[in-house]
Amino acid sequence: MIDRDVPIATGAIPAQTAKRHVYFVSDSTGITAETVGNALLANFPAVGFIRRTIPFIDTVEGAHNVVREIDGVSAANGRPIVFTTVKAAALREVIAGADAEIIDLLAGHLIELERALGLTASEQLGQFHSVGNVERYFARMRAVEYAIEHDDGQSRRALDIADVVIIAPSRCGKTPTTMYLALQYGLLVANYPLTDEDFPTDGLPKWVAPYANRCFGLTTTPLRLSQVRHERRPNSTYSSLEQCTLELRRAEDLYRRNRVPFLNSSTKSVEEMSAVILQAMRPRA
Repeated sequence: MIDRDVPIATGAIPAQTAKRHVYFVSDSTGITAETVGNALLANFPAVGFIRRTIPFIDTVEGAHNVVREIDGVSAANGRPIVFTTVKAAALREVIAGADAEIIDLLAGHLIELERALGLTASEQLGQFHSVGNVERYFARMRAVEYAIEHDDGQSRRALDIADVVIIAPSRCGKTPTTMYLALQYGLLVANYPLTDEDFPTDGLPKWVAPYANRCFGLTTTPLRLSQVRHERRPNSTYSSLEQCTLELRRAEDLYRRNRVPFLNSSTKSVEEMSAVILQAMRPRA
């Protein structure tokens, strides 16, 4: 089970009267700027952020337009924070002139890497976000197709090649976690819903029992599960607190009896759950 984070003492962080504007500026899709920038912002949960992504800034004119927008926000709301992954020196220079806190996610690291390799980095736009390793790209696409086919126990074909089999009661977060592991890591992941038909039993359901060493369980809190299920089937036995409590208790007992590692998903993001699953499954592979 996952302990809840210890609350920050009242008064440790100044009260925020307005949200802070944040820009992610890129010469390509902006995915890298968003990913790294949001990972950094997550360390300041007491601050509210208004996020805007501006991709494909690949001309000096485009860079000046971005600066004008940022300066307008700065004049009305205070200095924004700008995360940028623009590579071209001329464009970086323009963006650096904005009335904002500029956090260049590439510049310093590119210089360090140039020194290490004894080469000058290419300024060709889009290279940073290109497909790169074609085999890795197609492996991820195959993994996504596998995840879709094996979502919610729809298919039992080729379960023997699954890297991970996620098991859990309905609405505990199986599908988003499965898709994230497939898309981000290229893992072949199947997921299986634990239903009334799988109980009472001491062992794992027959379809996943042969792959017990690849199974990972998810659980949550009864209240959270009831709330999520209520959105799908309001005022039903399926969404009742009593039913949710029963299903979660049975699932956790099943995990423990069969030594299946499991995680409470109620306080974790998909990214955090995926990291825990990867760590837990590594020695079991």
